[in-house]
Amino acid sequence: MWCKPVAMLLLTAALCPAQEYVDRIVGRALKEFDVPGAAVAIVKDGRVVMAKGYGVCRSGESAPVTEHTLFRIASNTKAFTSAALAILVDQKRIGWDDPVVQHLPAFQMYDPYVTREMTIRDLLTHRSGLGLGAGDLMFFPPSDLPPEEIVRRLRFIKPATSFRSTYAYDNLLYLVAGSIIPAVTNGQGWSDFVKARILTPLGMTDTVADTASFKAAKDIATPHNRLSGKLEPLPQENVDNNAPAGALVSSASDLAKWLIVQLNGGALEGNKRLFSAAQAREMWNPVTILPIDEPGKESHPAFAETRPNFQAYGLGWNLRDYRGKKLVGHTGTLSGFVSRTLMAPDLKLGIVVLTNGEETGLHSAIANSVLDHYLDVPETDWVAAYRARDAKAQAEFKPPGRNTDTRPSLPLTAYAGRYRDPWYGDIRIEEHAGKLSIYFTHSADLAGDLEHWQYDTFVARWKNRTLDADAYATFTLKPDGSIDQMRMRAISPLTDFSFDFQDLLFKPVPINAVPR
Repeated sequence: MWCKPVAMLLLTAALCPAQEYVDRIVGRALKEFDVPGAAVAIVKDGRVVMAKGYGVCRSGESAPVTEHTLFRIASNTKAFTSAALAILVDQKRIGWDDPVVQHLPAFQMYDPYVTREMTIRDLLTHRSGLGLGAGDLMFFPPSDLPPEEIVRRLRFIKPATSFRSTYAYDNLLYLVAGSIIPAVTNGQGWSDFVKARILTPLGMTDTVADTASFKAAKDIATPHNRLSGKLEPLPQENVDNNAPAGALVSSASDLAKWLIVQLNGGALEGNKRLFSAAQAREMWNPVTILPIDEPGKESHPAFAETRPNFQAYGLGWNLRDYRGKKLVGHTGTLSGFVSRTLMAPDLKLGIVVLTNGEETGLHSAIANSVLDHYLDVPETDWVAAYRARDAKAQAEFKPPGRNTDTRPSLPLTAYAGRYRDPWYGDIRIEEHAGKLSIYFTHSADLAGDLEHWQYDTFVARWKNRTLDADAYATFTLKPDGSIDQMRMRAISPLTDFSFDFQDLLFKPVPINAVPR
């Protein structure tokens, strides 16, 4: 679908000035970034300018991506959770600055002070004191932990900074935010509330909020990545146990409707509203300030020209400026899917980019190209710029040195056993025929070989090579020579931050201990 069929001949030139340009940019970007498919939508002045699919849903097959093809939108879900809470604020069931424990008495963080002072606003703004992605391993890769247990285990995650002092992106507090909905609506869950109060009023008939509905749909994109060394399809992940942070699945056509109501400040047709103008302003107000990188660190001169003057996070939205214009948007990433929503309120412009390949540069190249087109500035080759940035990041990673003359302090059998982290729970290390294996008991994908690296450090090489998340595992010993603890960290700085191995602290527990 391109332009809306309203006086088509008269409006085509006015509504679709970017048509051929977007076709060219997206076609080239898919080729350069080796991504099978994408869907793009543009809204301008309250109208859908275009919504179109490019490429294929699955590599090697012919089914095309359309404007209705479903993609996981991952963290773009967060703005829907924020809007759901805004609706409840309008209804005076909650206030943004209500203490979380007022509505969820069992809620508990590691620090009692933070537990007492944490507000609903704090849940949405990444300033809790938790480290980057802290606790994400409880739901990603897919785990068997239920949502209420994930929330309960938050109390065991130690903070990385003081409360409200530093921006550090998190996912788990959006799960807490979603838990407020049933607490104040007589039990209506997050997904049912979002469907009834947001998706249905907006006519977002493609969009689904759970994995089962996604898999049952007919027009769905398959996720892909190249992390095993070649482009390959991935299974559809189940992240329903942290749905408010990233479970929505949507289409370019539906997200165009979402951006229109956002740009209209919550107003719907027929003098109705999704949420009030006051709540629209609240969600777009900066709350947490983000640092700005110093110039000269990028790989292409084009980035220096668009360096923002401010970056902040509101309530479910990223905020920044671009060439002097305020931008509101978000990105979303899950294995094999990357998405982008972006609005320039002064231009009444909104952009959606959905992809079924794990390449963040692709959506940025497309979004920047469309922005520049509507700003009427000289064209920049953003595809080349982001390809250069990605190549630079890969080239800069150098594996650390290794002393190959060392041996483990203990026989391999001594490292085998059950280990426990306070918030994740248990892992198993097993020895078979002179080799060690490691198994995270709640995460089926985190199973692999534990190979000696140097001294008492091993490398966990996951059998699922599409994870690209191999990690060091370092053991420390007690004075008597027995194992005291084991700590982990990802080998590569390019590993997705949700693999927060560095937050784990494993201690040996009896092999027959009650599993946790």
